[in-house]
Amino acid sequence: MGERWPNGGMTQAIANIGAIVRDPLWYPHRYDPGHDAFQFRPLSRDQHRSATFLTDEYLGAAAPTAIRRSDIETVPYDQAPLHFIFHSAFCCSTVLARAFDIDGVSMGLKEPVLLNDIIGWQHRGGTAAQIAPVLDDGLALLSRPFASGEAVVIKPSNVVNGLAPGMLSMRPEARALLLHCPLRTYLGSIAKKGMTGRLWARELLVKQLAEGLHGFGYSAQDYIGQTDLQAAAIGWLAQHALFLKMIGHFPGRIRTIDSATLMANPARSMAALAAFYGLDVDVQAVIAGPAFTRHSKFGNDFSSETRDAEVEQSVTAHHDEIEKVVAWSDAVAKSVGIPMVLPAPLL
Repeated sequence: MGERWPNGGMTQAIANIGAIVRDPLWYPHRYDPGHDAFQFRPLSRDQHRSATFLTDEYLGAAAPTAIRRSDIETVPYDQAPLHFIFHSAFCCSTVLARAFDIDGVSMGLKEPVLLNDIIGWQHRGGTAAQIAPVLDDGLALLSRPFASGEAVVIKPSNVVNGLAPGMLSMRPEARALLLHCPLRTYLGSIAKKGMTGRLWARELLVKQLAEGLHGFGYSAQDYIGQTDLQAAAIGWLAQHALFLKMIGHFPGRIRTIDSATLMANPARSMAALAAFYGLDVDVQAVIAGPAFTRHSKFGNDFSSETRDAEVEQSVTAHHDEIEKVVAWSDAVAKSVGIPMVLPAPLL
């Protein structure tokens, strides 16, 4: 009737495993490397829609149903066409993920935690040989179609960006948008969050260093001596450098855009991205819908003008520090050959 694990968890009886694995409304929420198992929880489409991110903070606590990966591999199930939105953070990526929640066309997944679990495992010493098959299986589970004929668009957390090349290699039919914030906006977004934002930037830097994503010639002592916004900017540059490598490695499969261009041209951007993904989207209906008119985190009215005002306020409040860091970042970028404007534009 199932196998008891040391932590007291219980696998489902074999008769139930197939039903869970084949049903996309059983969401693969977490991955447990200690037991080589995925943890599932029931999650309706409406719950997906209402959650800002697919994290416990927004989904609420629930007892998971854990199934070993070896048991899952015995179950055949459908997989939808899969595409990605990789991003720098603070760049309206959640707007786009919500925009692809379209009945009969596609479903957008907002920062699945199991991908965070996998990159966290890597940070703790998981090897490429261990991680690759788990990542492959995780993507397969996330790509189960919510309805016949639908695609799935995954927006991972930006802390997962180091796995992005591997994900695209595993899914040769997948296409990806690389979405980023203009540097001034990025720095303003971090600064306005105070100590929380500055700590987040340093935590991202630590993770990027563990993944070998920094080729700027700085020592650990150099990084310690940098200001918080310098640490944030160098993290932004590391993502830009990764994105540039991906564009070269996956020709024709990647497009890029920044959040300012996206929000200034929402209809053109959505039409171009839908065509790039090969999806038949009623663009005007999407633009008029909640993804582009309601704030993704707070639910209040939202528009490009609202975002512009927020950006201007945060950048102005920290103008002197931001301008000095931007000038420094330009010099660093030139020294290592990273363009501040990425190629392969969506528009």
